[in-house]
Amino acid sequence: MNRMPAPAEAPPPGAWEALVTTALLGTERRTPPGGAPGREAPVALLDAAAVETVRRRAGLRPARAAGRPEPAAEDPRPALPAAAARRLALLLADRPGTGGGRRGTAPDLMELLPQWLAAANARGFAAPPQALPALLDAARGRTDLRPAALAFAGPRAVWLARLNPDWRFALRATPGGGTALPDPEDAERTLCLWEEGLFAERVALLSALRAREPAAARALLSTTWTTERAEDRLMFLDSLRTGLGPQDEPFLEQALSDRSRNVRATAAELLSALPGSMLAARMAVRAAACVAVDHTLDSPALTVEAPHECDSSMERDGVVAKPPAGRGERSWWFGQLVEAAPLATWPARLGGRAPRQIVALPVTDGWQGELHAAWCRAAVRQRDPEWARALLGAPSAPEAGGPGAVSLSERAKLLGTLDAAERAGWVAGFIAAHGLSEAFQLLGVCALPWTAPLGRAVVDALDIARDAGSYPWSFSGVMGLAERCLDPAEAGRLDGLLAIPDEREDASPGAGGYWAEAFQRLVTTLRLRKAMAEELETA
Repeated sequence: MNRMPAPAEAPPPGAWEALVTTALLGTERRTPPGGAPGREAPVALLDAAAVETVRRRAGLRPARAAGRPEPAAEDPRPALPAAAARRLALLLADRPGTGGGRRGTAPDLMELLPQWLAAANARGFAAPPQALPALLDAARGRTDLRPAALAFAGPRAVWLARLNPDWRFALRATPGGGTALPDPEDAERTLCLWEEGLFAERVALLSALRAREPAAARALLSTTWTTERAEDRLMFLDSLRTGLGPQDEPFLEQALSDRSRNVRATAAELLSALPGSMLAARMAVRAAACVAVDHTLDSPALTVEAPHECDSSMERDGVVAKPPAGRGERSWWFGQLVEAAPLATWPARLGGRAPRQIVALPVTDGWQGELHAAWCRAAVRQRDPEWARALLGAPSAPEAGGPGAVSLSERAKLLGTLDAAERAGWVAGFIAAHGLSEAFQLLGVCALPWTAPLGRAVVDALDIARDAGSYPWSFSGVMGLAERCLDPAEAGRLDGLLAIPDEREDASPGAGGYWAEAFQRLVTTLRLRKAMAEELETA
């Protein structure tokens, strides 16, 4: 009588995990399941892993095939020129190197990808379908790439993201996960999406509507304001920054009484950006009471009497009562009052002086730093270029290089209130007077590409640093900015810097060769950027 063979014994639960653990620890520390310790243990581990792999694959039960996904939406934008498509493939194939600082003369292609995407988006091209996986992988690894990469990828990026969880960020970053916003004239659909949509869809709807019809967006927000969660109210309120105007004041005044401190603070910040608001007037009265001109000294000076308490009306207007660690209460309250007061307060309060004259006045008892820092924040918030110029001062002034009353980070923010040409001119003057050691933060706010005077100032300063005999690594940040921001037309001017200079006796060993290599990389990158722009222009 023939007997059926006994069924194979089922593996114990967690058999695969046990094998993985053994492999990670090593067979010298853990014996493979079912094996023996010794020289044959690694072979036994591999054999067991092979058996378990076959067992797992054979154990899969067939399932009904899923239905085919709906085709992706058509992208109506024109296709990239062939040369530009090949360039994109090369940019996406590049991977940042590992290890120490950059060496060699090859351009850093991944650092050029954001610029290429911006140029392609500006010209309205569609991404090649075959490039979308690599493009989404690049955006997955670099959040700074995502807005431009998703705009370039278009609707197909959302379609792919629904099929691959690795690209799920595209659904979060795209308003409504690709759901089209209703037409502004379709009031019924707009209200339906506002009341029933996901949070991301509602934020996108409010932002889009605010950009087109600020009053309609504010009215829509008012319909559900009192029933929203505090964190949602804060996000929705932030959308009012777009198109902010006097007509928003009644709604923001109401928000000053909100239950959430963060909502109250944001409403107060927005109102203080409206110099004609009632909150701005209240802050002007409070701040003006703290600052005066002292005429009893040999020359006029400003005196400061900071507030002695933070009452409930100040807190309602957005003044935070509790200072951060290390800050005194009175200076903390004083800075907030001055920051929120209209800058037009000060010429009338301080003898009709212009902003430049006011900033030049000495401040008694060590209050200058606090007062000037608050004026800086006010100038940035109120986008006041005259006060920004006064606080910046001359770029060649000794205090501009630091420490001074205004820090470099504050100067960078003040520069943002000026037009691009004036901003670049100030930074060029700063570099000419103070060199590059403190210029990196300032260069970051300059428009691209750098103007010719700014580009020349940077290159001249790099040349001076090379002649000083130091290594170029101290200036790697500025050199990296130059590769991305210098006008490609400047490449020809750099040819004279490519030769290895004669080294001075006090120079760092081999520094000249390293500088020549760095300048060669800069020239190569600039010429590549020029070629990239020309490829995108070729229809």
